[in-house]
Amino acid sequence: MMKGCGLMVVLLGLWFVFGLSVPGGRTEAASPRANDAPIVLLHGFTGWGREEMLGFKYWGGVRGDIEQWLNDNGYRTYTLAVGPLSSNWDRACEAYAQLVGGTVDYGAAHAAKHGHARFGRTYPGLLPELKRGGRIHIIAHSQGGQTARMLVSLLENGSQEEREYAKEHNVSLSPLFEGGHRFVLSVTTIATPHDGTTLVNMVDFTDRFFDLQKAVLEAAAVASNAPYTSEIYDFKLDQWGLRREPGESFDHYFERLKRSPVWTSTDTARYDLSVPGAETLNRWVKASPNTYYLSFSTERTYRGALTGNYYPELGMNAFSAIVCAPFLGSYRNAALGIDSHWLGNDGIVNTISMNGPKRGSNDRIVPYDGTLKKGVWNDMGTYNVDHLEVIGVDPNPSFNIRAFYLRLAEQLASLRP
Repeated sequence: MMKGCGLMVVLLGLWFVFGLSVPGGRTEAASPRANDAPIVLLHGFTGWGREEMLGFKYWGGVRGDIEQWLNDNGYRTYTLAVGPLSSNWDRACEAYAQLVGGTVDYGAAHAAKHGHARFGRTYPGLLPELKRGGRIHIIAHSQGGQTARMLVSLLENGSQEEREYAKEHNVSLSPLFEGGHRFVLSVTTIATPHDGTTLVNMVDFTDRFFDLQKAVLEAAAVASNAPYTSEIYDFKLDQWGLRREPGESFDHYFERLKRSPVWTSTDTARYDLSVPGAETLNRWVKASPNTYYLSFSTERTYRGALTGNYYPELGMNAFSAIVCAPFLGSYRNAALGIDSHWLGNDGIVNTISMNGPKRGSNDRIVPYDGTLKKGVWNDMGTYNVDHLEVIGVDPNPSFNIRAFYLRLAEQLASLRP
């Protein structure tokens, strides 16, 4: 148990690095319910499911259990648990299988292109009735917002590359890649790096000296074979072969890990969360005219009068305040177009990146005026909380987290299909 608790502390520390009071947000008068679509919670980078981390909830943390709060108030709610280090494509495929049931199909073309297995785990399905119709609301935090956007795009438009590959090679095609599915009524993103986060650039600096990415992922894969890990943390890297096979010697397993194509792949969360990676995603993942999009931004920094840099406010979680926020608040890169507008942040993500996709995108972002609109990004304002406080992992007594999520659920229930 001590070993398990130690791993949990390390994972929380890593999550603080990447994770990737209500004032400032906008509200509207209470509205009657216009739909009974269930809510699905989708976590961000290094996130976890309800049965992991010894019961410490990603959605609620030290503040409670957001899924339970919503269910207790009549809003049917479920939590997804997708790959914490995986790309948005792989996470979207996993989310689809978890929702409707079946074996995860990453796509034959995608698997061949990136050098990992086509099929993953099999799930019974949280909402198998979606195959026959119905709608859902997705509430997503951090990278989960990118994943949700990609899921909607694949559901509605499918993948032309996958369709052509299946026809050419005479292989099966996942229904996800066929398109024509419109079961996501709304997507709510909270502190999502739609245009990437410059925190990835800080990690790049570290990698040059210590190859942090490989060290972290190898440690993750090795740890995932410990008997207690399913209770602590599940890295869900099966598609990359990063699971020790029965009877496989440790030396052989470790050498296989080092040869894995994941280390040089762009099919990872790290690439998708970078500014160039997010722009690549934005070029083809567009807002659907059939879906409502809500974006909530967060910021916990202030501008220094002398330097023009941004500094963490008192109360930001210590790790982000010491390690991450100062970098985000001072990093500029003319080659990437990163100027002073990018300096405000919530300790993990640049606030300018949160209200919707802009780089490489023609999606419209409109200020919320009391009426939510389909097919555009309804900018719900900026809240004075950090990246972890907004989901309860870090406490902020001035932020009424329970009221925030109940009010959001009420808004979503008022949307007309």
